[in-house]
Order: sequence, then C-alpha cells, then structure tokens
Amino acid sequence: MSSSPSATDRGAIADAAPLSLCARVPHVPADRLVAEMVPPPRFDAVRFSTYIPDPDRPSQTEAVQALEGFAAGLGGAHAVGGGKRGFLGFGRARAAKAPAGPRGVYLDGGYGVGKTHLLASLWHATPAEPALKAFGTFVELTNLVGALGFQQTVQTLSGHRLLCIDEFELDDPGDTVLVSTLLGKLVDAGVALAATSNTLPGKLGEGRFAAADFLREIQGLAARFRTLRIDGEDYRHRGLPAAPAPFSEERVTRAAHATAGASLDGFPELLDHLSTVHPSRYGALTDGLRAVCLTGVRPVPDQATALRLVVLADRLYDREVPVLASGVPFDRLFGEEMLNGGYRKKYFRAISRLTALARDAERLTGSD
Repeated sequence: MSSSPSATDRGAIADAAPLSLCARVPHVPADRLVAEMVPPPRFDAVRFSTYIPDPDRPSQTEAVQALEGFAAGLGGAHAVGGGKRGFLGFGRARAAKAPAGPRGVYLDGGYGVGKTHLLASLWHATPAEPALKAFGTFVELTNLVGALGFQQTVQTLSGHRLLCIDEFELDDPGDTVLVSTLLGKLVDAGVALAATSNTLPGKLGEGRFAAADFLREIQGLAARFRTLRIDGEDYRHRGLPAAPAPFSEERVTRAAHATAGASLDGFPELLDHLSTVHPSRYGALTDGLRAVCLTGVRPVPDQATALRLVVLADRLYDREVPVLASGVPFDRLFGEEMLNGGYRKKYFRAISRLTALARDAERLTGSD
C-alpha cells in the first residue's frame, strides 16, 4: 500500500472481516497452469541490466555474461533439422537427434545471490514470443505433468524455445525418474533448459532419499547442464538492519482489519490447512491478497509441514505479499535438526524470504 487510508476509509475497512487463507480451497484448471508459466510478479520487470553484481564476487558478473550469451544463442527458427549452434555448443533449432553434451545452464549458489533474478532475466532476454518459452518452479512443473499427463506435457512443452525451472530439487525417487525422462524428451525436441538450485546437479537428492539407488538418473540430469556457480551473500539482507521482532497478537489483528485485502489466520490452523491443499495451488491460494497476517507463529512440528511452509513462503515472496506476524521470530521456525538436515538450504531460503516480507509488513502497523 502506498499510503495509509483516511479515518473514514479505515472505519469502512474495519467493518469488514479480513480474508482467511484457511477458508480458501483453490482449484487450478490445467490451461491456467500452462498460461501462468511466466516469471512471477516480483520478477516481471527484472533484466540483466538490473542485476547488481557484488564487486567482491566475480562469479556473479561471469554468470551474467554467460547467460547473456546463452540468450543470444537461442535466436532463430525453431524447426526440425539444421540450425546454428548457440551458446553451450548445442543446436538451437529442433533436431531429429540431439547433439551430445550439455543442453542447458544450471545456476548453483546459496540463497539470496540473485539466481531467480538471473533466471527470469534470461527468460525476458530470450528472443522468442512468450508462448514459446516457459518459466516455473520445480513443483509447478511436476504438477503440470500430473494435470496434463506425461505425453501431453511433452507435447505442450516440446514446441518451446526455452524452459526455465526455478528451485530445482529432487525430494523423492519418483520425481527423479519423472524429471529425468521429461527433460530427456524435451532436449531431444530441441528445447533449451535453464535451472536454479542450491544443490549441484550431481548432488540432487542427497540427504533426502537413497540417491545412490538412482545415481544413473541423477547423473543423466547433470549431464544435460553446464553449471554456473554463483557465490555471494544474501542480497535481501545485505547492509540492512536486523529482522523486525514479531508484533503482539492485538497489533497484528488490528492491522489485518485496517488493511484492505489482508488475510488473518492463526498459524497452527494455517499449517493444518496447507496439508489439505496441493503445494502447486499455493500461488492461487494467495490470489488477490495485499498482506498476510498471522497470529501465534511457532516452530513447525515436523518436516512435511516445514516443506509445505517453504513453498508458501516462496509463493508469497514471488507475489510480494508482506507478512505481519505475532509469536516466535521467523528464524526460529525450523528446529536445529531440520537446519542441519538434507533440506537445510530450503529452510534457510524460507527464513530469508519471510524475513524480507516481515520487513515489508512493518508499514502496515502505521495504518491501524
């Protein structure tokens, strides 16, 4: 919100109850899943020129230069046979038989170094109509397969010039086989790939399941990418003050009633509700929200709940929805065992993003 409402407006707003995430059970039709495979609102306007590399981290500048070359190599016709060879040495036109070697680029680095910014910039810079390039998170891609079926997903995406996959993670063996097969089909059809992750391609699945049993599939995935390592600190908190302390429950409740388009939910009830909604629908769960207000935030009780919360945090961050909360600080959401386990990078990313959204939400307390 750019300004606080007048006293009259606040009175009118206060008469209406806030929205509730727990009351929402979104249904997302398959055609919407395909249509929404574009960079989310937070990254709609980003470009390579708006990425500010850390001068002390040369890998960031090198990544920008490499991705600019990658985008330039994706120009030209996307037709069967022939085609010039672009960045990374693969043909940019569809070929009956894919050439050997990496067919995409993989951005590896810690949370907050700007990988999603760069991935979205690549999508924007690729010289193709929006309908010929797709952008989605890993969970959104796997859900697309569930909604359309494997063959229809292959057919739908095979005509694309580029597929960008954000937050690439393999959490179970089924995903490993599914994604390995899907990406193989798309590469054979001439689709270029780009992905971000906090885990090197050869380490995907490590600490989550018996990755050694699926080593062939994991190594097959790694062979499709050239890895660009991006070092650096979390830009979201670089040079900024410490995260704001949680507010009182009364203050959060007042702000929810005083803010048009805000939701108000108890944190334990929200966690229970998330278990009834597929994570691929969490974006739709937040449609139209101007703010999320939560009372009684406490450490999450188990890993399944924690992973659902990570996805919700990602969708709120993508959509720039501030989060105002009472209870424990966000850096105490995940226990020590979780922060030392196989999903630790996901949890640190969620803490980073929720902290940024909590900082954005401080302005809401001035309108109550």
